[in-house]
Formats: sequence, C-alpha cells, structure tokens
Amino acid sequence: MNDLTKGNPLKLIFWFTIPLLIGNIFQQFYSLSDTLIVGQTLGVKALAAVGSTGSVQFLIIGFAQGLTAGLSILTAQHYGAKDFKGVRRSFAISIVISLIVGIILTIISLIFVDHILVLMQTPKDIIDDARTFLQIMLGGMLAPIAFNLLSNIIRALGDSRTPLWFLIVSSLINIGLELLFILGFHWGIAGAGWATILAQLIATLMCVVYIIARVPILHIGRRHFKLRRLEVGAHLKVGLPMAFQMSIIAIGTIVLQAALNSLGTNSVAATTAAQKIDQVATQPLMSFGVTMATFAAQNFGAHKYDRIVKGVKQTMWLSGSFSVAAGLIEIIWGKQLVGLFVGHQDMAVLNLSQTYFNVIGSTYILLSMLFIMRNTLQGLGRSAIPTLAGAAELFMRVFAALIMVKLLGYTGACSSEPLAWLGSCAVLLPAYIKAVRELRHLARAEAHNQVKTAPVMEASVKN
Repeated sequence: MNDLTKGNPLKLIFWFTIPLLIGNIFQQFYSLSDTLIVGQTLGVKALAAVGSTGSVQFLIIGFAQGLTAGLSILTAQHYGAKDFKGVRRSFAISIVISLIVGIILTIISLIFVDHILVLMQTPKDIIDDARTFLQIMLGGMLAPIAFNLLSNIIRALGDSRTPLWFLIVSSLINIGLELLFILGFHWGIAGAGWATILAQLIATLMCVVYIIARVPILHIGRRHFKLRRLEVGAHLKVGLPMAFQMSIIAIGTIVLQAALNSLGTNSVAATTAAQKIDQVATQPLMSFGVTMATFAAQNFGAHKYDRIVKGVKQTMWLSGSFSVAAGLIEIIWGKQLVGLFVGHQDMAVLNLSQTYFNVIGSTYILLSMLFIMRNTLQGLGRSAIPTLAGAAELFMRVFAALIMVKLLGYTGACSSEPLAWLGSCAVLLPAYIKAVRELRHLARAEAHNQVKTAPVMEASVKN
C-alpha cells in the first residue's frame, strides 16, 4: 500500500498513474479485442452491432461503475486519516451496496433490452446481433461491477500496480477465449460477449485471492456488515451522485447513438472503430484524473491541503501536454489505425473515421481539464458539482443529436463530444476555483494552528 500524503506530489502522482494507465489500456483490450476480432472475422455488420450497444452498456454498467468509484473515495479518506477500522467498515458497506445495485440493474436491464434497441433506432440488419451481444453483457454485469469495486478499493489504499497485473492476465485470457469461441466453436458475436464476461470474472477472483493473502487491512468479518444508517448514508451521498453522473452522460450518448444510427451502417462502423482508438488515446487523461481522486481524498483525510493544490496544478500541465500530442497522432495517422479494424479497402468508412479524428483530436485539451477538475472535486467529497457537470454534458449531446446532426450530418455527430466537454468544464471550473481557495484558506489556518479537528468543506463527506 502507498501513502500519497508524503513525498514529492508530482513524482507520487506520476508513478501511481503509470500502472493505472497500463491497466486502463489493458482494460480497453476487452472491447478492443471485440472490435478487432469481430470486425476481421465476422464483418462490418457484426462490428456495427457491437458498437451500437456501447452507449447502452455505458448507461447501465456505467451507473454501477460510477457507484463503486464513489464508494472507494470514502475508503481513501479513511485510509489517509489512518482510520483503519473505518477502512474495513467502508469496504463492507461498499460490497453490500454494490451487490444490491448490481442485481437490480441486471433484472431491469434484461427486461427492457428490446425496447431500448428499438428506441435507439438500431438498423434492422444488425439488431439481432446487437440484442444477442447486449443480453450477454448485461446479464453478466456483476462480474465487471465486482472487479471495478475491488480494483477501486485496492487503489484507494495507494496500490495501483496490483490491479494492473490482474488486468494483463485477464485481458490475455479474454483474447484467447474470444478466438476460441468465435473461430473454434463458431459462436459468432455471442462468443465475444462470453469471452469478455468470463475474463472479468477471472480478474475478480484474482482480486479476492490477493486481498485474502496480502491485504490484512481489508480483512472483514460478520461484524463489519452490520449496517448503520449514517455510514450507509455517507457512502450513498458520494456514490450515488457519481453513479448518476455516469448515467446522465450515458443518456446523452444514447441519444447521440440513435442519431448516429439514423445516418446508416457505415457511420456506425466508422464511429465504432474510431472510438476504440480514441479510448486508448484518452486513457492517460483518464488515468491522471483517477489518480487525482485518490490523491485528493488521502491528503484531505490527512489535512494536507497545500499538497492537493500543488499536485493538481502540476498534473494539469502534464496531462495537458499529453492531450496535445495524442490529438496530433490521431489527426495524422488515424485513418491507418482504423484500417486495422475494417481493412483498408472500405474508403467510405475510413474517410468518416478521419472526420471523427479531426474533430475529436483537436479538442482533447478540454477533456484533460475535465478529468482533473472532476476527479479532484470528487476526491474532496464534492459529488454534486460533477453531477451537474454531467447534466451539462447531457444537454450538449442532445443539442448535437437534434441540431448539429441535421445541420452538418456526420461532422455534427462528431462535434457532440467537444461540445459536451465544453459544457462540463463550464460548470466544473467555477467550483474548482472555489475549492482551491478554500483549500488554501484551510492550509493557512492549519499553519497558524487555528484548525484543531478535521474540517468539513462544503458538500464534503464526514469521515
């Protein structure tokens, strides 16, 4: 376990982020291998079927993943305050909440699969494959929920390396199973879904074994599962806003996906392939953001307010520089990268993907700022503002789907992401500036021995 409250902030942040980044990239292999193997072995229509379900998965599974990320914030705050009893209680409460939410989401989502696909205007030539793939992914969602919860809890204690190794192993298993199920067993698109779920289940089991063998601070018993209203409420106060934030963003993505589906299979296929490149390129930006949530939470629990401000400022420069480099790579070589998924003969799909990269890659700096500000605020326990920022993203994506697509066609659909990032930053920036001012005020008060007990910032969660 790593204590992020001592030592050079930038160095700690950098080395914490590197395993997280590699892990996130390997996590993308779950969907990346789906796209690559499905596109090359089953064709463009099957690729479009997988891609057309992405926003629905983001809505439903993303809700639970946002919840688990929020729950781990309190674990990190307890750890930073050296409240190890609180760490165990937080872990137990997080398990119960995640299990209940996962079961409810599984049942509801499977009931309404067909209705969702119809509402999204899924093209008729891919709707059967889309239904098959989506039913498997939603039916097995407890596996990714469990893995995300355990990974987030381990990272909350400052260990970003261990989940990396589990992801590497499970990603390789995912690729092997996918090739076996599709090429060996001829299961078609269902094989891609089952391979992903089984690989994530294996990753979950590895986390459980590791916690039992190596992380005594997370060893919990029956007494830790005695729920107390105030403790459960504190966890829900942080977890639910982050969950709803993910869902609000996803609703906008679904509206946009419906508009994209109306543009035809080529547009869906081009976006599906281009987004896989985009997801890999933005992993460093996302990883720096996730790091800042843990960094801010631990240091807030330890009353190290100046370290939070300093660490955020340094990380913004680092993440911003990378965002510019990643955007240039996509704009220059994006078409060649997409060719790996759909081949180099389908020029219609390749040209559309280049349009996607030109619009998205040139605006990554906004996304970089968004991740840092949003996760820092969440690490401080300020979950309401990021939720409002998610609502702004929803509004901008709906605007793009209803207006920009009609005006500019596919280019208008691509503009939805930069518009969403801009709307979110417009909400986050004032709140972030206010939080920095309060942190500096608290730091000055600490320096003059004016603060004797843990302060409570506006909308933060008490430990």
